[in-house]
Amino acid sequence: MRRITRIATVGIASAALALSATACGGKKSSDSSASSSESAAGSKSAAIAYDIGGRGDQSFNDAAFAGLEKAEKDLKVKGAEAEPTEGESEADKVQRLTELARKGNNPVIGVGFAYAPAIKKVAEKFPKTTFGLIDDTSVTAPNIANLVFNEEQGSYLAGVAAAKASKSGTVGFIGGVEVPLIKKFEAGFTQGVKDTNPNAKVLSAYLTQPPDFSGFAKPDLGKATAKGQLDSGADVIYSAAGLAGSGAIEATANAGKWAIGVDSDQYNQAGLSKYKDKILTSVTKDVPDAVYNLIKSVEDGKPQTGEVRYGLDKDGVGLADSNPAYKQMADVTAAVEKAKADIIAKKITVKTAP
Repeated sequence: MRRITRIATVGIASAALALSATACGGKKSSDSSASSSESAAGSKSAAIAYDIGGRGDQSFNDAAFAGLEKAEKDLKVKGAEAEPTEGESEADKVQRLTELARKGNNPVIGVGFAYAPAIKKVAEKFPKTTFGLIDDTSVTAPNIANLVFNEEQGSYLAGVAAAKASKSGTVGFIGGVEVPLIKKFEAGFTQGVKDTNPNAKVLSAYLTQPPDFSGFAKPDLGKATAKGQLDSGADVIYSAAGLAGSGAIEATANAGKWAIGVDSDQYNQAGLSKYKDKILTSVTKDVPDAVYNLIKSVEDGKPQTGEVRYGLDKDGVGLADSNPAYKQMADVTAAVEKAKADIIAKKITVKTAP
């Protein structure tokens, strides 16, 4: 696998932009030269550009990497990866995606809604290249596939589990950045808690506010916020905060309370193995399959386009049961399964905003 490391961008005049270097080096090409060098469908190379926190976050980005890794193995596709840089500009994202497309990767996948404006610009320059945009439907084009999920549904199940597992009647939610996407997680979780135990208390906190997106990459801040919620009586804490969520899991586990993970099955993440016994469950998003399916569609000559949604009805979101302790909680698992069936049957409509 080709991994593109953080090296300086050449050809950007602004000193401020030069300081926030992109993950892909090289000079900018004109629109015409960029388009003429792109590959057609079935290029046998695919790329992902990571979200804040990068690969190794034990969560969202690692889930995307798992899909690329599967494509390398099953489809014999060459994979390329590009990392974000701290405090980067929109121009940095455009440069990164342009480099990946110019090198013949197809598809090129932006991991996270932050890539929406950049993908809109770059997709116009490379009409023969398919671009995947995870977690966003705000930009569309014939060569853009919007890979989105019903996060609120999986989070509802987490709320049911939290309410049933809590002994104090107080649970916590930690969001990385207060944006509409993460508020979907909060909305579903809170509704699941309240529908299960109307008297339960939900403590909600966000690590940063836009335009500061560093809340997805600050484990220490996640740890401190979790400690605050623990001190306020929470005995189950659900974090939707990317890399920062690992800090919340650490604090919660060290306090002997239950943590709920997100995006990946965090019970099985090697970097969190020290705390796995206290990771009750995780809200999973089938990002690996979304990435893999998009790559396969390009290789098959029938690239996905438009909105591709993954919900509870197709196991696109769900609740992991890897922890044996969770499986032994018969009342918890029964309540979760009933809630799942009711959501699929449309007996429960889950809110997408608090």
